[in-house]
Amino acid sequence: MAPPTAGSVLAKLQSLSSNQEISILKLSEPISTAITQLQDPHQRISDISTSSLDATTPSSLEADLTHYRELFAKLRFSYVEQVTKEKFIRAIVGDPPLIVTPQENVDLEKENLEAKATLKALKTEVAGMVAELEEKAKELSRKYEKVQVETVKLEELPGKIAELENAITNLKKAQAIGLDSNPELNLPLAKTLDLVESKKRQRAELDRQLEQLQSQVPRKKKELDRLQAELQPLETKRQNSMAAAKEAKRRKEAALGGIEDDLEERGRWFRAAETGLKQVLEMKS
Repeated sequence: MAPPTAGSVLAKLQSLSSNQEISILKLSEPISTAITQLQDPHQRISDISTSSLDATTPSSLEADLTHYRELFAKLRFSYVEQVTKEKFIRAIVGDPPLIVTPQENVDLEKENLEAKATLKALKTEVAGMVAELEEKAKELSRKYEKVQVETVKLEELPGKIAELENAITNLKKAQAIGLDSNPELNLPLAKTLDLVESKKRQRAELDRQLEQLQSQVPRKKKELDRLQAELQPLETKRQNSMAAAKEAKRRKEAALGGIEDDLEERGRWFRAAETGLKQVLEMKS
């Protein structure tokens, strides 16, 4: 069976999101509908109830809960007060009048204590259930938000996949061109590993030679400084000698006048004659 693609998963998530929209308004519809059905059309509705039916938000639900708790507490107190008054009046005006003995009061007090203990246990259990439900609701909310974020990432995934596929195609083309230009890129695995090891050894040898040369740099630098220090006086002496030779040549030319050109020509003639005589003597010998 082929694995599901990103497009199919995204389509499934979108269909689920469209069919099962999760919001406070949707969750409050059963409560709002039940309240509307129970209420008398001619009965006045409180402002908080009306606002909760019009626009349900977390703050409005919390306000409604507080309002109904206060309302039920007042109603319970009024009910208990009314029932107590009615029983008291019936006991007084009844024929014969109802006489309550001290033992009956003790028994009734005992029953009340047991009922209060049972009620307290039930309240504790309900509070635990409410806390557990709130924790589960928060966890579900976090999971829902995470699903929403992952859905957005999943929507961006097809475009990224297309970009990666284009990049892979371009890399394959570049690799094909490189294989044609460099035969080493088309070697089998064993020869490629041998070539890699050879390149590593060459690099290690070059690193070793470079380290040796770097260790010789301070000594060579000191030797260069010494030679430059010795060369400086010689350079100064050479410049002075050249200046003196130029000065002597200038003085000689000034003393001889124009005789230098004649002497140079005579010298060339004598050198040519000497060369000719040497050749003649070598031929005779």
